[in-house]
Amino acid sequence: MMKTFLLPVMAVAAISVAVPAAAQHYGPPRGGPAYGQQHAGPPMAVRVRHLERNLAFAHRARVMSTSKARDFQRGIDRLVHLERQYGPRMTLRERHDLERRYQDLDRSIDRYVQRARYRR
Repeated sequence: MMKTFLLPVMAVAAISVAVPAAAQHYGPPRGGPAYGQQHAGPPMAVRVRHLERNLAFAHRARVMSTSKARDFQRGIDRLVHLERQYGPRMTLRERHDLERRYQDLDRSIDRYVQRARYRR
């Protein structure tokens, strides 16, 4: 008799503990960055590799002069330097500034990449 009574009580107790824990959300909030994170985009190192890869592609395709490629490389280097200067705890304003500069440089290089692809 005691076993038949104890088994359902233990099952109810286990379920009442497990259900609230399973309902909690432990990840970043939906629709926005995690706490303390000011952006949700890829890390700057990934973006810099993207810029350098596109720069090399356009230069190899001969739609960009060597001097223009050097100018763009200096722009990439300035972007990396600026990110280091801002540091890991950059403000939202600094993050937006860095993002705008990255996008401007990416658009400029992308014009040459599009020309290179058009020529193929």
